[in-house]
Amino acid sequence: MNYELFMWSDRKQENHSFTRSSGSNDLAESAVEGLGAVTSLAVIGRGMIIRGHIKSREGLYVDGEVDGTLELPDCRLTVGPHGKVAADSTAREVEVLGSIHGDLQASKRITIRKGGRLVGDLRTPAIVIEEGAYFKGKIEIVNNGDEVSTAISHTNGKTAARA
Repeated sequence: MNYELFMWSDRKQENHSFTRSSGSNDLAESAVEGLGAVTSLAVIGRGMIIRGHIKSREGLYVDGEVDGTLELPDCRLTVGPHGKVAADSTAREVEVLGSIHGDLQASKRITIRKGGRLVGDLRTPAIVIEEGAYFKGKIEIVNNGDEVSTAISHTNGKTAARA
């Protein structure tokens, strides 16, 4: 469906054209800032509590509560600032702004943003922990071939590396 909107001002004429696809996730996708290009996105809102196993072929934004396991092997998992996840999770990328308690495995990267809390063991080729984030657990850095290059234990602000 195509929507056209014409706007005029005193200075010049502007023509803005808006296109909306028939997808049902358009509003959810545009509401989540900072995710970059997202082809499809499922949202667990602030008022939702889900218990059990979740397996998805689309990105997931959690701002509610999830208790169980999360499987998003080729997708991105984002835990919003109000999100609380108590689950072992597998995803392509994980971004934490809220709270996760469980082991994470990401094939690309795990990012813990300022204010985010993560308690659990991590397995990923890349990790970002911003100042002001909280992390307690073990980090296993892997190459693309899943070879372990370094294992790091991080507890209460102290870091020790093992080869």
